Amino acid sequence: MAKKVAVLAVNPVNGLGLFQYLEPFFESGIAFKVFAVAETMRIKSNSGVFLQADDVIANLKGKEGDFDALVFACGDAMPKFSENAAKPEYQDLLAILKAFGDKGKIIAGHCVGGLLFDITGIASGRRLALHPFVKNAVKSTMGTDEAFVVDGNIYTAQTEKTQNLLIPELLKVLK
Repeated sequence: MAKKVAVLAVNPVNGLGLFQYLEPFFESGIAFKVFAVAETMRIKSNSGVFLQADDVIANLKGKEGDFDALVFACGDAMPKFSENAAKPEYQDLLAILKAFGDKGKIIAGHCVGGLLFDITGIASGRRLALHPFVKNAVKSTMGTDEAFVVDGNIYTAQTEKTQNLLIPELLKVLK
């Protein structure tokens, strides 16, 4: 039976990166729900297109058991995170990443997703594909120059341009 996936979308989200996850999930019959890392379900892509998420991240907290996997869809994550780290939705993001990681669930992300996995400690000692701009910022993980890396339950792609190489590996464990 296909697994159920919680997809986290920051505001603004990289539309290309987000839909590179959602389209294959939909086409493969993998159930997913998109949670906006925002106060409302209405978010926009970093190209200015408005999107409607299924729910907000605050409503995922404590319901990690309802999902088998978590996907972090990047966007302007780090600039927004640095500006908004104290806001509840960004604190919820970190708590939810940690909760999924502590339960050993499948976790995937691209671009700076690996940096957030490092910050929360869920990928400690693991190899990650990281965006070149954040590779030197990780502390407890091993950032690589590889297009994508699968290390245990952690799936990472360097950027949205290499994410397409990661997706088939992720689909194998989600189907």
